[in-house]
Amino acid sequence: MLPPAVDSLCLLAAAVIVHDAERDRVLLVQRGPNAKFARGRWDLPVGKAEPGEPVTEAAVRELREETGLVVRPEELTLVHVVHGSRSVEAAGGYLTVVFAARTWTGEPVNAEPEKHARVSWIPAAEVPADAVEPTAEAVARYRAGEHRVLLTGWGSAATAR
Repeated sequence: MLPPAVDSLCLLAAAVIVHDAERDRVLLVQRGPNAKFARGRWDLPVGKAEPGEPVTEAAVRELREETGLVVRPEELTLVHVVHGSRSVEAAGGYLTVVFAARTWTGEPVNAEPEKHARVSWIPAAEVPADAVEPTAEAVARYRAGEHRVLLTGWGSAATAR
């Protein structure tokens, strides 16, 4: 057995664009004062995959844990992959798989008030420009029907594909 390539590992996370298509709005969380990064900024419901957990299950779990909404893995649509060069929890950066959910059960609540200041529906065309990168871009490209690899923190040489 080869030793794990720990220095090259990146954090795996899942995010969900919850899209109320009828009203063209998305569900965002505002990071609270105890957040590990980006305090006060808006973000998609997002979180780390646990060891041995499929990324679809991580998306479902994180969405429920943060907002109380329930979605089945087969109802998720893959829309983007975000590759960040840096992470507060992993020296090798992070990879976030972004899904969209257009159906769910439940009403959104701030299910993690120790982490988030609030959970709110935001008009999809009005995601704050200062939201956690690349939330605004991910929502805009999703609405345009684009599926992309979005790169953050790689400098001017890197572009979204």
